[in-house]
Amino acid sequence: MTKYLLASALSLLILTGGCKNSTQTDQTETSTTPADTTTVQFGQAPPAPDWAKNATIYEVNTRQFSREGTFKAVTAQLPRLKELGVDIVWLMPIYPISLKNKKGPLGSPYAVADYMSVNPEYGTLDDFKALVQRAHALGLRVILDWIPNHTGWDHKWITEHPDYYTKVKGKMTTPLDPKTGKPTDWTDVVDLDYDNPNLRKAMIDAMSFWVRECDIDGFRCDVAGFVPDDFWQEVRPALDKIKTVFMLAEWEDEPGHFSSCFNANYAWGMHTVMKAVAQGARPATVIDSMIVLNQKRFPKWFYQMQFLQNHDENSWNGTLTESFKEGADAFVVLSHTIDGMPLVYNGMESNLNKRLAFFEKDSIPWGTYSKTDFFKSLLTLKHRNRALWNGQAGGKAVKIQTGDDDKVYAFYRKKDNDQVTVVLNLSDKPVTTRLEGAGYEGTFMEIFTRTSSEMKPGMTITLKPWEYRVYTN
Repeated sequence: MTKYLLASALSLLILTGGCKNSTQTDQTETSTTPADTTTVQFGQAPPAPDWAKNATIYEVNTRQFSREGTFKAVTAQLPRLKELGVDIVWLMPIYPISLKNKKGPLGSPYAVADYMSVNPEYGTLDDFKALVQRAHALGLRVILDWIPNHTGWDHKWITEHPDYYTKVKGKMTTPLDPKTGKPTDWTDVVDLDYDNPNLRKAMIDAMSFWVRECDIDGFRCDVAGFVPDDFWQEVRPALDKIKTVFMLAEWEDEPGHFSSCFNANYAWGMHTVMKAVAQGARPATVIDSMIVLNQKRFPKWFYQMQFLQNHDENSWNGTLTESFKEGADAFVVLSHTIDGMPLVYNGMESNLNKRLAFFEKDSIPWGTYSKTDFFKSLLTLKHRNRALWNGQAGGKAVKIQTGDDDKVYAFYRKKDNDQVTVVLNLSDKPVTTRLEGAGYEGTFMEIFTRTSSEMKPGMTITLKPWEYRVYTN
């Protein structure tokens, strides 16, 4: 699905220099949106599975992942992903694709023709079950991309249950933007009507099928904010009766998600801010503004998925290099070390430098996996150092003041006896800067150079353009 959110209101506010603070009490987590100073109270959704506390996510576009474009080809690569440091394998939609009103030669995988079977181009249901079984044997988890807001135009519900669909002047419609009430340009799909309790039951039954019959571990839910929050309140207990699942919302600004269903959401705001810094549009100080805001507006148990690339970003907005220029590696380091759960999009470990076609076959040119050691270093640190764990299992990022905060972003995270300190030059100019403040002192090893350094207030660090240092005890 084409990315629906060009930039969140939060990131726009920070990029233009404004940021309202939220408040917290000892009794209750609170959240305040920039558009409204009303404090929002929320409870806790069912907890994430224990295995998610230091997990990382890897997105697989099955169609483009291999020349074959099959489940079997993905299964063959699972040992490599395990070695890379992946924990959760997120598969883009695996369902049959609607032919009516399809886009391009092959259509969008987000135009679902049947929620309870697989795209025959990818293989059989047994092939998919074998993929999940192999993943579990390796200690990996599998989540499926789920599209609850709409179906393709030739889904069987169109004829068998037309009452499942939204009507405008008596006719089915493309999805409606919940903020404006106007149709989107998603012409290959038709909007579902969640006022119908029978639709809700059918959707929960379909989701339960994959957990019960295929033993998947959760879902990434497409445009989760287009679906009423009270539906998600029904979904989570139904799925957890089968097994405890991990739920990721493709959304950011819906506080109800924290208490209804989801364990994680998209860090759209941080993504927008990082891209602005990489392109020289904003100083590095906006990074910390977003981190501080997110620490206040999200409950401590919630995860944000930090990303630079995904299927939408890559296909529609640009490659890693197009979006983050020469600073791409520095921003990968940042996204893997700040608060949240990092995402690796398939191909990044081979320095993917092309936009993958969305509606036709366009295989990833894998090459030599030239960035494997880089990602492995970051993901290994994520697993071993509690400071980088997710949510309340990890430590919060604390900014270190420097003499060049417009160019340099430095911070540390602590948890129990673990600590990570990160210093990044987020500019295209060399810089020599001093680290100020306190709290990060000690002798640490830099993970990429394997050299030991004593960290202390007043120390001077010289960094090349876009250079990064990651120190750990």
